[in-house]
Amino acid sequence: MADGSQIDREAFDILAAERRRQRDSLELIASENHVSPAVLQAAGSVLSDKYAEGYPGRRWYRGCEVADRAEQLAIDRAKALFAAEHANVQPHCGTGANIAVYMACLKPGETIMGMDLAHGGHLSHGMPSNYSGRYHQVVSYTVRDDDETLDMDAIRDLARKARPKIIVCGASAYPRTIDFAAFAEIAGEVGAYLMADIAHIAGLVAGGAHPSPVPVSDFVTTTTHKTLRGPRGAMILCKAKYAKAIDAAVFPGVQGGPFMHDILAKAVALAEAATDAFAAYARQVVANAQALAEALLERNWRLVTGGTDNHLLLVDLRSRYEDLTGDVASGWLADAGIVANKNKVPFDPRPAASASGVRFGTPAVTTRGMAETHMTRIAEWIDQVLCSAGDADVIGRVRDQVRALCETFPVPNQRDD
Repeated sequence: MADGSQIDREAFDILAAERRRQRDSLELIASENHVSPAVLQAAGSVLSDKYAEGYPGRRWYRGCEVADRAEQLAIDRAKALFAAEHANVQPHCGTGANIAVYMACLKPGETIMGMDLAHGGHLSHGMPSNYSGRYHQVVSYTVRDDDETLDMDAIRDLARKARPKIIVCGASAYPRTIDFAAFAEIAGEVGAYLMADIAHIAGLVAGGAHPSPVPVSDFVTTTTHKTLRGPRGAMILCKAKYAKAIDAAVFPGVQGGPFMHDILAKAVALAEAATDAFAAYARQVVANAQALAEALLERNWRLVTGGTDNHLLLVDLRSRYEDLTGDVASGWLADAGIVANKNKVPFDPRPAASASGVRFGTPAVTTRGMAETHMTRIAEWIDQVLCSAGDADVIGRVRDQVRALCETFPVPNQRDD
């Protein structure tokens, strides 16, 4: 096979640049991870050539015998890993998976009740400009103003008043354990479906480091990257009685041909997630997040909810520098090789474009083999950069130290380079 860099130098220079960026940086974005060589190989396979509209044994194109095997493998592994009655592994992204659930069980205009985006929810849980908020009535629950955690009594009261058709639990920036059983009780009381969006914590659930919502939920959606450490994509788990509606909502409801190369890569990742090694990884992700949180608290940074139970934490920059925004702070950190994202904190007076917080996550650095002692060192560097007011010398010095650490812990899918 010809070397792609000899055919299209410009494109492959971009690919090489991204490999260098990942190699030399600490990925602390909570929604990012590094896939294994096996997952990467499957995702870049000849299955990318195959159209396979439909489902195993029920395709619209011929020549899908191998594609059927790939998809059924992913389905079977998803059901086994999460103890689910049905799995649809075709969704291209988490938002698409959520929209498919809404299409399966809601009519336009019916009410969705989800977590407020500004308090840690996701845009697909009712943001006005998203499909969820544009075509449905939305009622949003928030966190408490005193400890920034979910108030299940207040959520119950809101559900009783709003009578939503579906309640969505799950978040993209909530650092505490979610009580899925309590949400299920509320949904049952008001006659609502319960959808758990575990896009961020699916790997923790699979590894036994977070309670599973599958036994108590009608629908569970998740991405397959993030803590699950698979390819970019998503899937839906549900009770068997909803299988037909979910499958029809995904295809032909919201998308056409599935990405068969991605589906095989999902199957590989699901097999990896069923191992004892992955369970140890999930526990280490949480241990690392808690170590990073503790080290930042020791340096007088305020954390939303005061810490974390999962893979992420939110720093409220106003606790040290009232005028420092998440946008500016994350830029300084990126220059130092520490990649994180700006994020609103609960009751944030700033708009999302600037924000008062920075979100950090430990899935990717844990994949590289780093442990608690390294989190303490990373917290030191974060503190130095943020306290430097953007000083180029400080940022450059930290960048050199970050690069040295990264050389000690190579990205798994680049170890043979």
